[in-house]
Amino acid sequence: MVTNAELLALRAANLPRGIATACGFFADRAENAEIWDVEGNRYVDFAGGIAVLNTGHRHPRIIAAVEEQLKRYTHTAFQVVPYEPYIALAQRLNALAPCGAPAKTILMSTGAEAVENAIKIARAYTGRPGVISFSGGFHGRTLLTMGLTGKVVPYKAGFGPFPGDIYHAPFPIEYHGVSADDSLKALDRIFKADIEPARVAAIIIEPVQGEGGFYVAPFEFLRRLREICDQHGIVLVADEIQTGFARTGKMFAIEHSGVAPDLITVAKSMAGGFPLSGVIGRQEVMDAPGPGGLGGTYSGNPVGCAAALAVLDVIEDEGLLRRSLDLGERLRRRIETIARRNDVPPIGDIRGLGGMVAFELVKDRATREPDPDAAKALTATAQDNGLVLLSCGIYANAIRILVPLTASDTIVDEGLDILERSLVRLGPPKIA
Repeated sequence: MVTNAELLALRAANLPRGIATACGFFADRAENAEIWDVEGNRYVDFAGGIAVLNTGHRHPRIIAAVEEQLKRYTHTAFQVVPYEPYIALAQRLNALAPCGAPAKTILMSTGAEAVENAIKIARAYTGRPGVISFSGGFHGRTLLTMGLTGKVVPYKAGFGPFPGDIYHAPFPIEYHGVSADDSLKALDRIFKADIEPARVAAIIIEPVQGEGGFYVAPFEFLRRLREICDQHGIVLVADEIQTGFARTGKMFAIEHSGVAPDLITVAKSMAGGFPLSGVIGRQEVMDAPGPGGLGGTYSGNPVGCAAALAVLDVIEDEGLLRRSLDLGERLRRRIETIARRNDVPPIGDIRGLGGMVAFELVKDRATREPDPDAAKALTATAQDNGLVLLSCGIYANAIRILVPLTASDTIVDEGLDILERSLVRLGPPKIA
C-alpha cells in the first residue's frame, strides 16, 4: 500500500512548487460528503472540491449519466461534429437563466475560459475595450482573468504585466468599513479619472465573492450597478462560477437581488465534478461575435454535458434549492453558538447566502483585526481531526464551508462537531 508520505515525496520531486495543496493526504475514494485517503483514513468534506460538488462526490444519477455517455462517444469537437447533449444542456440553461430576455449559451471547459469568453462577447457587442471588476474578486488564473482578479497573493504576484483597460472598484464590505455608497463613488471616480463610461465594455462582479471571503454584494448595490450599466450601455456580467447551481438557495445567486444580468459565467458545480463551464446571456449580446469567433477543442465535452444534465435533474428532484437554505441556517446557528464560547479564537463576522457560509477569525472582535494565523492553524487542526476545511479572503482569515448540499444532517453535524473541537483545541488568544 502506498502511503501519504511516499506520495508527498513523489509530488515534491515531480510537480512544480507553484501548485499549492491544502491537504497533506491523498484521496483514494469518496462518496457524497466523505473522503477516504490512501491509508484508509476518513474525512468529512467541507470543501466540496472548492464548490464543485454541490451534488456530492459520485452522485449515482450523475455517474449513471456519464457511464451511458461513455458507451456512445467521448469527443468529436463540437466545432467539427456537433452532438445533441450540448444543445440539450444549452436549452435547459437558457430556460433557467435570469437574464430577463431570451438567452443563448456557449459551453467551455473551465471557469477562467468562461470569463475570458464573457469579456470577448461583451467587447464584440459593445465595440469597447474597458472592463471594471472589484477588489477581492477572483475570476481565474489566465492572464486576462488574473488582471480582473482583485487579490495579489498568491494569484497575481510575479506574473505581470497584465492586460490594459482593466480597472478595479472597491467591493462593498460594511464589516470592513466600505459601504455600498463608497463603492459607487469609487466607480464614479473611475469614470472621471481613468476611463469614460463610453469606453467600458463590461462590469463583472461575483454576487457573493468566493476566494475574496464570501462577502455578499448588497442587493441594492447590484440594482444600482444594473442602472449604471443601462445608463451607459455597459454589459453587466454576473460571475456565478462559485455561487451557481443551488449553492446559495437559488439556481444563480444574482436571483436573490432581482437583477437581470446580461451575461452569466458558470462552471464548478455545473457538472458534478467533470470539467465544464459556460457563458449564458441575452441573445443579442451572445450573437455579437461572428462564426468561428468562439469555441475550443474540448469546449462542451459530451461527457461533461451528460453530467450537467443529470446535475440539473438532481437539483430539481432532490429539492436542493430548499436544502441549501435549510443547510445555511443550520450552519449559521451552530457557528453563532460556537462564537459565544470564551475558549475559542474570536469569531467576527458570520455571513453567507444559503448554503454558502463563512466566518472570520479575528484577533479582537472590537477592532476586527484579521487573524490569518488562526485560520491557517484551524484548517490544519481540523484536518488532523478528520475534516477538510478551507480558508479564503483577501486577509486569509475567513473560513468557508462548501459542504455538498446532498450531505445528511448527521454528516454536517459531525463536521461541525470537529470544527468546534478544533477551535477549542486552538483556544483563545494568549494575552501578553
